Amino acid sequence: MYRNTAARSVFRAVSSSNASVARSALGNQMFKAQLTSSARAIRPTGKPRFALAAHKPVTTALVRYASSSAKDDDEVDMMAGMKSEAKVIKDTFSLAEVPKEALFIGMAGVVPYLVTSMETVYLSYEINRAAVAGDGLLFSGQTAELMLHMLEPIQVGYGAVILSFLGAIHWGLEWAGYGGKYGYRRYAAGVLAPAVAWPTLLLPVEYALISQFLAFTFLYYNDARAAAAGRAPHWYGMYRFVLTFVVGASIVATLIGREQIQQTVSSEHTIKDKINALIFLQKKEKEEADSRRRAELGQEEESE
Repeated sequence: MYRNTAARSVFRAVSSSNASVARSALGNQMFKAQLTSSARAIRPTGKPRFALAAHKPVTTALVRYASSSAKDDDEVDMMAGMKSEAKVIKDTFSLAEVPKEALFIGMAGVVPYLVTSMETVYLSYEINRAAVAGDGLLFSGQTAELMLHMLEPIQVGYGAVILSFLGAIHWGLEWAGYGGKYGYRRYAAGVLAPAVAWPTLLLPVEYALISQFLAFTFLYYNDARAAAAGRAPHWYGMYRFVLTFVVGASIVATLIGREQIQQTVSSEHTIKDKINALIFLQKKEKEEADSRRRAELGQEEESE
C-alpha cells in the first residue's frame, strides 16, 4: 500500500516536472522567435542596404533638379517681367502711328538745333583752349568768339520761328474742325506762341534760350492735353514729346557750353544798353542835322 502511494507520488512529480520543462522550452522558443524577427526587422540585410545606396543619388538628383528648376522658373519669370516692362516702354514711346512725312520732316526740323548746339559747345572749347594754351585747336580765340556771336542769332531766331509754327498748328486744327469748334480758346494758343517767341530776340542769349525752353515746354503741355482731349490726333502728344526733348536737350547743352566761357568771352550788350545806344545815336544824328542846317544858314548869310 505504501509502495503504491509512493509510486503514484513519484509519477505525479515526474509528470509535473516534464510539463513545466515543456512549457519553459516552448516559451524559450517563442521568445527566441520574437527576438529573431525583431533582429531581422532592425538589422539591415544586403538588399535594403543596396536599395538605400541606389535610391540616395536619385533623391539627390531630384533635390538638385527641384532647386535648379525653381531657379530656372525665377529666371524665366524675371526675364518675362523685364520683357513685359520693355514692351510697355516701347509701346509708350512708340511713333509707329505718326505719319511718315510728319515724322521725317519733324526730325529734320530739329537738326538745326542739334548743329548749333554742338557748334556752341565746340567753339566754347576752342575759346577756353585759346585762353589757356594761347591758341585753339582749329581756330584762334578771336575767330571762335566771332563765330560764336554769329551763331547766337541763328539759334535764337530759329527757335522763334519753330515756336510760331507750333502755335499756327492750332489755327489749322480749328479751321479743320478737328474735335469740334473751340473758337477763341484755340486761336489764343496759336497767338500766344509767337507773342512769347519773337521778343526773345531782344534779350541776351542766355535769357532768350531759357525763355524759349520754357515756351517749348508749355506748348508741349498744351499739345499733350489737346491730344488727350481729342482736339488733336492721338499720336500728336508723343510726337511732340520726342521733338521737344531733343530741342530742350540742345538748349541745355548750349547753356552749359556758354557757362564755360562766361568769364572768357566778351560780355554781350543787354537790351538796356541797346536802347541807350539807339537813343544816343538818334540824339547824335539830330545834333549833326542841326549843325548842318546852321552851317547852311551861315553860308546863305555870307553870300548875301
